Amino acid sequence: MAEVKSDIEIARAAKKRPIMEIGEKLGIPAEHLLPYGHDKAKISAGFIAEQKAKKDGRLILVTAINPTPAGEGKTTTTVGLGDGLNRIGKKAVVCIREASLGPCFGVKGGAAGGGYAQVVPMEDMNLHFTGDFHAITSAHNLLSALIDNHIYWGNEQNIDIRRIAWRRVMDMNDRALRQIVGSLGGVANGYPRETGFDITVASEVMAILCLSTDLKDLETRLGNIIIGYRRDKTPVFARDIKADGAMTVLLKDAMQPNLVQTLENNPAFVHGGPFANIAHGCNSVVATTTALKLADYVVTEAGFGADLGAEKFFDIKCRKAGLKPDAAVIVATARAMKMNGGVKKEDLGKENVEAVRKGCANLGRHIQNVKKFGVPVVVAINHFIADTEAEIQAVKDYVATLGAEAILCRHWAQGSAGIEDLARKVVELAESGKSQFSPLYPDDMPLFEKIETIAKSIYHAGEVIADKSVRDQLRTWEDQGYGKLPICMAKTQYSFSTDPNLRGAPTGHTVPVREVRLSAGAGFIVVITGEIMTMPGLPRVPSSEKIFLNDEGYIEGLF
Repeated sequence: MAEVKSDIEIARAAKKRPIMEIGEKLGIPAEHLLPYGHDKAKISAGFIAEQKAKKDGRLILVTAINPTPAGEGKTTTTVGLGDGLNRIGKKAVVCIREASLGPCFGVKGGAAGGGYAQVVPMEDMNLHFTGDFHAITSAHNLLSALIDNHIYWGNEQNIDIRRIAWRRVMDMNDRALRQIVGSLGGVANGYPRETGFDITVASEVMAILCLSTDLKDLETRLGNIIIGYRRDKTPVFARDIKADGAMTVLLKDAMQPNLVQTLENNPAFVHGGPFANIAHGCNSVVATTTALKLADYVVTEAGFGADLGAEKFFDIKCRKAGLKPDAAVIVATARAMKMNGGVKKEDLGKENVEAVRKGCANLGRHIQNVKKFGVPVVVAINHFIADTEAEIQAVKDYVATLGAEAILCRHWAQGSAGIEDLARKVVELAESGKSQFSPLYPDDMPLFEKIETIAKSIYHAGEVIADKSVRDQLRTWEDQGYGKLPICMAKTQYSFSTDPNLRGAPTGHTVPVREVRLSAGAGFIVVITGEIMTMPGLPRVPSSEKIFLNDEGYIEGLF
C-alpha cells in the first residue's frame, strides 16, 4: 500500500502559481492586488467598489453534521467542491474563514482543508497569515484601553465601572484569563475592577469586520459598540469616547479580502474567522459578495454542524447582506454515523452497518433543518479508506427516504477528480431555480420568541429556561430599539442539545440561557447557553506539543 502523505507534506509539495496569475483568472488587475509575498494578496477596496453593478453568481453553502472525533472534513469538502466545479467547466471561487491560533495549537492543528483538497500556503493560513487577526485583536484592545483611560481621566461619560460590558481579547486558548481583576497596584494604575478575556474570534470587532460592507460601514458599526452603561442604565457607545476612528485605522488593511489558491491553482478567498459555537461562524460578507461578482459559483462554508453554522449563515449573514443561497451541501461520513450510533472511536475501523443506520438520525435532522430555510440539499459522503460499500449504501438509502441524494466523494485522496459527481449535482440543484430561501423567523418577532424558535425548530428542544434578569434584559433592549436584531446562539457544537455528550437527534431537552450580550455594532444578540465558554481552554495534550521546526527549517505537526 502506498504511503499516505500528511496534509502538510502534500501542501509543501504544491506547485503554486504566482498570486498575480490567480487574480488574473478572476479579472483582477495586478495593480489592485496588494501582495503579501508571492502566494497571497489582498484585493483593493477600490476594485471591490467597482464590481457592485455586476450580476451575482450562484451561492453554495457547505455545512455538516455535528462534529465528532471521527472527523467530517467540511472545509476539505468545500475546497474539493470548488476545485470540482472548476474541473467541470464552471468558474468557481472558494470562500472560507481564516484559522484561529487558539484551536490550531489546541485541538484542530490547522484549518485549511486536507489531503488533495487544500488551500495553500497552508502554514501561513494556519499561523499569522496577513495579520488580520492581530489587527482585530489590536483594535479590540485599543477600545479596552481607551475605556479604562477615559475613567482614569475623570470619566466624562459617567460610565458605571460596575457595568462595563467590554472585555479584552487574545487569539489563544487561555482559561486562566477568563475572569481577572485589572488595575491593581495603586492609584497610578486606575480603578480596580473585575474583567476578563475572550478569544479574538469571539470579539464583536471580528463579527463587525465580517458583516461590514465597506470602511464607512465598518466605522459606523464600530461606533455603535456598547462599551458599558451609566448609573441611569443608559448605554455608552464606542463613539462617545471617540474610539471608532482609530479602530477603523487599525482595521483598514484587515478589511480587504485575502486571495490565495487551492492545490489545483483555483482562486480562494480566505477572510475573517468568527467561531461558530460562540459567534456567527461565517467568512466575511465583503469576501463573499465580491466573489459572487467575479465567478459563476461561490462555495462557502459555515462552521461546525448545520444547527450552528448554517442557521447563523441563513439567519444572520444572509439576512444582513441580502444573500440568497442556491443550494446547500451537508457533509457526513460513515465513521461519524457510527459514532452517533454508539460506536467508540477505537472501533470505527470495523464494519457496523446497523450503527450507521442508527446514527443517521443526526444527519436526517440536519437535512430537515436546512430544508426549513427553503434551500435544496445534497449530502456529501466524505470517503474514508475503512468505509465499506454496505456502510456507504446505508447512508445513501437513508438520505433517499428524506427526498435528497447522498453522493460519495473521494476528493481527499483524488482532488477534483474525486468530487465531479457532487459538483454536477450542485449545478443541477442551483440551476433548477428551486431555492426559495427565507430566514427562520421575522425581524419583528420578540427576542425571547426568536430564541425559542431556534431552540424548538432547529434543536428540537422542549423548552428554553432563563432567569427573570435575562428576560428583563431582552425586554429592555427591545424598548431601546434593538428588538429587530437576529439571535446568535452560543452553544456546544457537539450536540443539538446543550449537553456535548448527547449525540444523535435528541428531542424534548431543555436549553438553559445563562447570559445574553448585545452586539449592537455587529447587529445581533449573543445568547450564551449551557456551559459554553467565550474563552476556550487547552486540552490535556494540546496540538502544540507536536508542532515544531524540523532540521530543514520546515514546520511539522500542522494537519
